[in-house]
Amino acid sequence: MPRNGHKLALALSLLASPLLTACSGTSAASDANVVTVYSADGLKGENGDGWYDKVFADFQKQTGIKVKYVEGGSGEMVQRAVREKSNPQADVLVTLPPFIQQADSKGLLQKYAPKGSDQVDGAGRATDGTWTSVVNNYFGFVYNKKELKQAPTTWQELLEPAYKNKIQYSTPGVAGDGTAVLIKAMHDFGGEKAALDYLGKLQANNVGPSASTGKLAPKVDKGELLVANGDVQMNYAQSKTMPGLGIWFPAKEGGKPTSFALPYAAGLVTKAPHSANGKKLLDFMLSRSAQQQISEIGGGFAARQDIKAGDANATALARLMDGVEIFEPDWTEIDKNLSSYVEAWKQATGS
Repeated sequence: MPRNGHKLALALSLLASPLLTACSGTSAASDANVVTVYSADGLKGENGDGWYDKVFADFQKQTGIKVKYVEGGSGEMVQRAVREKSNPQADVLVTLPPFIQQADSKGLLQKYAPKGSDQVDGAGRATDGTWTSVVNNYFGFVYNKKELKQAPTTWQELLEPAYKNKIQYSTPGVAGDGTAVLIKAMHDFGGEKAALDYLGKLQANNVGPSASTGKLAPKVDKGELLVANGDVQMNYAQSKTMPGLGIWFPAKEGGKPTSFALPYAAGLVTKAPHSANGKKLLDFMLSRSAQQQISEIGGGFAARQDIKAGDANATALARLMDGVEIFEPDWTEIDKNLSSYVEAWKQATGS
């Protein structure tokens, strides 16, 4: 689900790069100095100034291995890998939960523990060793700071007439951040039925589906939308070139703002055409040097617990998260019931 995620050299613009064409099976197999990455959007800068841009360039310089990059929503990338399962084209798959769990359950990932993964919190890596978080992140929303004098605070505010045709969130089941809307609503409202009742009402103000979350922030910045979903890393990075963006966390009426970890998790694809190169890239992404650049360049949070960033971005991000209540979803349960949740959402919203 795109995903479906996000730089202190911070001229970071949208991470909604268009979906690139993956290399064909023949070209992938013929080039030994290449590694192909299928990834949820959020970590690559439109102007070449994202964390991926820096890491991939440094990786190629150090190893001589070129990164071929394919971007889309988390669910979209998993489905693409499923279609190619008999003839894999990707070496590394990076998605948000619960799609990394879905990829694992579909046999798309092989066991590999990158160097440094022992420094990743247990909740940030698979118990069977098939995936590891490379960038920590949190789910959130954005609003237009120019049009709204202050950020909304509750879900209920979004039902007001002033937001008609001014709200959009990415599609659950397709985008990782879109699925996160459903997960957070179920938590905040105390269950599936109450969450779906609310999202059914919200549909009166909702513009409609979007496969990519990254494409929504520019609309908010321009004032085409007042509110959209997103994630802290991506939106914080985008805000450096989109001054109209503000980040907020909806609360239930009378409750506290809430969020949950939505890390970019990476795994080595089963029968990857360049498995050795994929391992090298995973090692590199979890290296101390790459992890230390996440907040400064990527606007996100290091996955390694032994990395303590002290740059201006890290300070601002800590301030942004202050007072937000963090809960931990049951990803095993969500992975098991995701299809039924998405189907129920479609029925509740008429999507």
